[in-house]
Amino acid sequence: MIRNNPALLAPRTLDVARHLKAEIVVEGEIRSRRVLETVVTGRSVTEVICRLAPCALVVSSGDRDDIMIATALAASKGIQLAGLLLTHSTSIDPRIWDLASNAFDSGLPILRVPLDSFATAASISRVSQAVAADDYERMNAVLDAAAEQLSSDALLARVKMPSSTRMSPPAFRYQLIQKARAANKRIVLPEGDEPRTIRAAVICEEKGIARCVLLGKRLAIETVAASQGVSLPPSLEILDPDDIREAYVAPMVELRKSKGLTPGQAREQLTDAVVLGTMMLAMDTVDGLVSGAVHTTASTVRPALQLIKTAPGSSIVSSVFFMLMPDQVLVYGDCAINPDPNATELAEIALQSASSATAFGIDPKVAMISYSTGSSGTGVDVDKVREATELARAKKPDLLIDGPLQYDAATVADVARQKAPGSQVAGQATVFVFPDLNTGNTTYKAVQRSAKVVSVGPMLQGLRKPVNDLSRGALVDDIVFTIALTAIQADTMKQT
Repeated sequence: MIRNNPALLAPRTLDVARHLKAEIVVEGEIRSRRVLETVVTGRSVTEVICRLAPCALVVSSGDRDDIMIATALAASKGIQLAGLLLTHSTSIDPRIWDLASNAFDSGLPILRVPLDSFATAASISRVSQAVAADDYERMNAVLDAAAEQLSSDALLARVKMPSSTRMSPPAFRYQLIQKARAANKRIVLPEGDEPRTIRAAVICEEKGIARCVLLGKRLAIETVAASQGVSLPPSLEILDPDDIREAYVAPMVELRKSKGLTPGQAREQLTDAVVLGTMMLAMDTVDGLVSGAVHTTASTVRPALQLIKTAPGSSIVSSVFFMLMPDQVLVYGDCAINPDPNATELAEIALQSASSATAFGIDPKVAMISYSTGSSGTGVDVDKVREATELARAKKPDLLIDGPLQYDAATVADVARQKAPGSQVAGQATVFVFPDLNTGNTTYKAVQRSAKVVSVGPMLQGLRKPVNDLSRGALVDDIVFTIALTAIQADTMKQT
């Protein structure tokens, strides 16, 4: 019932290295590149070139100078080889290494083993197909592939589920994809020739998550896709910025007329793909925008503030991360935008974050985080949190919100009973609002990295139309989920 996908069986180059007990000469992207094919280079280099494809592990003796040069050329062209495996404990000639050093340092993993080529290839064939304990990307891909083919309605009709107010990570991921599909939104991706973005767009197109629009030159995008072994669906939309830029000059001049923007200045600014994508959103050509895989947060957010503006009733733009904890999904805000919000701004961030939680099926119980709980501490910082809590309560009396609360009082029931008895939030918070960017960003990254928690976001809040920023270290799955978030935001904004 589950569609065959060879990628689900592909081990990482790291898994092959562990199996062979290989020496890692160059680590490169050993944790993310995968092995779909093993190429034992017994023939002449001209016969091998056609096999130097994405996800191919090249097995060769280091004294095959022709193969070393061909592999370096493939890597320099951007072909995502799984790696280069040197047999017989050999090394690449220093002169070749010096000539091709940039290619060999471009992410290509290089391994070495004492075995000959035949014994090495035989051993590779015995690599376990089980998912490694630390290969979370493949685990999620396998789960998603299975979930795609399962009928949730049929399962729920036969299984009695215990009632719970907690949103589990699998339920959140499933709901995210289903809601995005139902929304059927058109999302522009200004970084159209960025490799991870291309792969994410292909996934979204194939799974019907969103109708993605890649901005960029078709030839460049096709070349990058081919170097990764990615086939572009015919239905995936690619727009050349040079072909559409002029149509947005006059509308941009109109939007920025109070700033005295001239057509020449608008034309110049529109050479930036993010600005062009933002104008497409401003003119309702697309429903949302996702950027940031290579651009800074400022480069993504600034055009949105200038051209999209804040939503009615909002005076600030903030962000949230959805933290996929082992047994539930939590909302963290603001961890990406506002360095030191005042009490009024912090109250608005709390209300925005609660609204975002509700939109994604999470029951909002908002904890205003501080170094002190209740009235036990004083000082400018804790007073700001206390004031923000009261302001938020006054604006939305039916919202479950409490603060100031220390993090342990917000999350641990036993601590909550001691430090905040009677609180409807303490010990069971689902939305955490941090007092400043230093605290929020540090906390989210500490939880994400130390507990190996998947974080989805940042999702921007408070804009009139959905614009979302990526981390420059974002994985393909991160981009896919951010596109899904953006599609759902667009649908929610349209309904309101």
